[in-house]
Amino acid sequence: MINNTTFAYIPGEHEAEKASNSYLMSLIALIAGLPLPIINLIATLIFYLSNRKGTYFVRWHCTQALLSQLSVLFINSYAFWWTVSIIFSSEEMTSRYLAYLLSAIIFNIFEFIATIYTAIKTRKGIHVEWWFYGSLTNLICKAK
Repeated sequence: MINNTTFAYIPGEHEAEKASNSYLMSLIALIAGLPLPIINLIATLIFYLSNRKGTYFVRWHCTQALLSQLSVLFINSYAFWWTVSIIFSSEEMTSRYLAYLLSAIIFNIFEFIATIYTAIKTRKGIHVEWWFYGSLTNLICKAK
């Protein structure tokens, strides 16, 4: 699921810190804005926009962090609004809802652990590609 690879060059200390911060930004925003799923995407988007002119290593990791938060937004938004509809309407809590909620929780736990792992490795200057997001990031983010 997570692949440690070598980058074309060894990033400097400043680059590694910024790349690592792109993942930490999503974690901090997740904790701060937990009930609203869009908060962590907005924080990661702002960090991405402020670093999109940075070095390739920083841009690449900011893009991967943003793409992962985009999928988290869709999964958590659906769970959030389904929960709101159960609370404020006559809709019943079904086994389908509980299965989706459990799946969303498991996905969030894995994403949280992968984000912490990636932030630590990236801070050390190690290039970490996530399954699916890494390939997509390679398509989007090109070296100048």
